[in-house]
Amino acid sequence: MDNAVRAQRDGWSRRRFVGAVAGTAAVVTVPAPAAPPPDVPAPDPAPAPGGRKAAPGPRPLYLGTYTSVEGGGKGVSVARYDPVSGAVTDAEPLAGIADPSYVTVHPDGHTLYAVDEREDGAVTAVRRADGQVLGSRSTGGSGPCHLSVHPSGRWLLSANYGSGSVAVHPVDASGALGERTALVTHSSPAPGPGQQGPHAHQFITSPDGGHVLSVDLGTDTVYTYRLDTGHGTLTEVSRARTRPGAGPRHLTFHPNGRHAYLANEVDDTVAVCAYDPATGRLTVGEPQSSGSAGDATNYPAQFVVTPGGDFAFLANRGHDSVARYAVEEDGARLRLLGTVPVDGDFPRQLALSPDGRLLFTANQRSGTVSVFRVDTGTGALGRAGEPFPSPVAVCAVPL
Repeated sequence: MDNAVRAQRDGWSRRRFVGAVAGTAAVVTVPAPAAPPPDVPAPDPAPAPGGRKAAPGPRPLYLGTYTSVEGGGKGVSVARYDPVSGAVTDAEPLAGIADPSYVTVHPDGHTLYAVDEREDGAVTAVRRADGQVLGSRSTGGSGPCHLSVHPSGRWLLSANYGSGSVAVHPVDASGALGERTALVTHSSPAPGPGQQGPHAHQFITSPDGGHVLSVDLGTDTVYTYRLDTGHGTLTEVSRARTRPGAGPRHLTFHPNGRHAYLANEVDDTVAVCAYDPATGRLTVGEPQSSGSAGDATNYPAQFVVTPGGDFAFLANRGHDSVARYAVEEDGARLRLLGTVPVDGDFPRQLALSPDGRLLFTANQRSGTVSVFRVDTGTGALGRAGEPFPSPVAVCAVPL
């Protein structure tokens, strides 16, 4: 067993191992700032078919990193990207948060949220306009690695990888977080092969807004809850099991809300899932290829789906590629089109620009962000310049 596999079997230490490897490899530096932090942009123009039209001029790109590894970043930083060319420039610090390995933005655009992926886990709110930290709240668990905002804007959802639990925090009118209203640990089913316990890896809201779903790598299960939007409490309504040892990591919905795509980290597969909005029940389909073809030890990380729902892209860590899929049968089928090298090492996370015409990969071990132009007619990817240096880049969020 190699060191990476051994670290994976040790639970949260796997994530710290990967971060340490990345920190050693990341010797790049972020360019000096050329301008003050960008103000909150004006609302985007009216939506275009298949996605939102990007506002003219440079747009913000928020970058998350590990701070507790050699060569790591200093917290959350913000760069600028050109929505036409994809060129990234002018990175500068925004907020000195500890190990902000995942970041997201409130639906109203005014507040950014980051996990503090530490043993004593927390989530932090930051005002985008000036970088002021609005406060942090405990997640009640260890190693939070993912967070999302409920579409109502009133609740923050977070997943604690180390302790295998999910948490809910209220969001007030200023964007600040209140005391935790829910904490649920995935105590069953029993951990999958090679796992020592539950490892919640993601917590998101279904497109219909009626349910919230948590993907747990340790128990090979996707849990569906009903969120009480008045009190912030959770009630479990169903569970979807993958095959033993799949190690599900991230789930991404098709725009029609009836299908979703699951990246299985441990067994290097993906699956198409059917979703019933009325009940919240998810049904996991048969495993499919990640595109790695066994060429290297590979850990699928995350799917994104184009705004029109015609194509899906998957980040492959180890194979160091983006797998391209055609979405067929109204979301019910993925057809592998091929893979494209990311020109970086260990693409941890993917994100599309609001209009779906640019794809960003955060490459953890090389400390870079790669940008690709997306052909919305064919799903082809073309590299948009050289990768942008960002120490231990593990999350990139374009607005």
